[in-house]
Amino acid sequence: STTRFEMVRLPRTMSVALAVALVSGVVGQIPNRTATYVMNQSTIIMPCNESGFTDPATTVGWAVIDFDWSNAKELWVKNRPMNDEVLLQQQVQMSTSSSLGQTVWVYRGSMWAYPWYTSVRKTLEDPAYSDWYLKFKPEGPWYSKKCDDNWDPPICSDLYHNQEQSPGYPHGDGDCAAPNCDCGKGVPCGFYIWNHSSTTVVNGQTFLDWFKNDYIFDYQGTSPLVSGMYFDDWFPQTGGFPDPYPNMVQDMGLTPAEQEAIGKSYTANMAVIYEEILSRGMFSWQQMWNGQASPTDKNGCCTGPLVTKESCATSLRNLCKADSPAQTRLMMYAFSPGRCRGDPSNLTSPEQDIANFLLTRGPYAYLGHGWLGCSRTYQVPEQINWDYGTPTGLCTETSTGVFKREWTKATVSMDCNTWTPTITLK
Repeated sequence: STTRFEMVRLPRTMSVALAVALVSGVVGQIPNRTATYVMNQSTIIMPCNESGFTDPATTVGWAVIDFDWSNAKELWVKNRPMNDEVLLQQQVQMSTSSSLGQTVWVYRGSMWAYPWYTSVRKTLEDPAYSDWYLKFKPEGPWYSKKCDDNWDPPICSDLYHNQEQSPGYPHGDGDCAAPNCDCGKGVPCGFYIWNHSSTTVVNGQTFLDWFKNDYIFDYQGTSPLVSGMYFDDWFPQTGGFPDPYPNMVQDMGLTPAEQEAIGKSYTANMAVIYEEILSRGMFSWQQMWNGQASPTDKNGCCTGPLVTKESCATSLRNLCKADSPAQTRLMMYAFSPGRCRGDPSNLTSPEQDIANFLLTRGPYAYLGHGWLGCSRTYQVPEQINWDYGTPTGLCTETSTGVFKREWTKATVSMDCNTWTPTITLK
């Protein structure tokens, strides 16, 4: 690629009016905030460090840090009781105070209920809330254990839970301190499941009231340091569950009709949450667009590049249209290879990815990484800190397989015939 550093003043023809026009008519798909084309304010990663806090020095250069629930696991798993979200908030404060302008998104399960979150633990400790959770079927056998035998006497729960990614003693997905794991009084550790269809009112609250106000938008969810969230998993109306655990449906004795009813209630409840997210000026990972075919499909954690060497010309022709979701929604574009694969410390095609991002992005967009596991190092390409100005229009195909877009401070092109990007600063 070529780079010229002679700075030329050009009119900023991509006006705010044009940016608004590009996203008009799309409700609930873009953030309720001012758009920006500044490159180093348009990046996102999803890091974590299981052995302790994530060193803020390792995330410098990224605009949005989306922390997973496993962050600092080896610390909070030994607390009595566990308090994941407390250490997550400490991480939020550490990171935002170390990088000017950096904001943090935090993790919230939307189907699985984690007792290592304090608000969840309190409802699991109180039998009055039991209808808010799915239960083991009345008669065994059950595949998943109902009891934690490391307590004397053992602690048991009729609320369905399994050991998917769960802490354990002496060993588990996170090793508890002796003599056992503490997920609350009488609460065996594990993945529990909310019953989104529950109509039971407890202490004047419906399940949705509590889910929205005490769990999603608690002191952390309303913190000015938190600008978004990752809502993990979903409750399917039919078919298999996300992050499935063996025989979970059989253990609960769920009928297809019950699963469908709960799935519909889940969708309705989450619609309320997504609306509240936008009204608060926040956004969520699931609301971003990473190539989903349907407007209602949510974004997953294994995001990928929207343009590949094999699909280059076809993808760019579609993405550069004015009505493309790349222009009308918040686009998430992942560095290659993406899809939960690759080494973020050794990018394979950073220039191609950055050029294609600049060719296709709309007023709201992020370039970065989806889930790649914990304790990873993230390379920051120098082009992320370049000043491209604002686009003067959409990208166009200037000859077969060659695409170009003018910015006020750069010309960006991609030759799909040779997979060659060119970014020329003006």
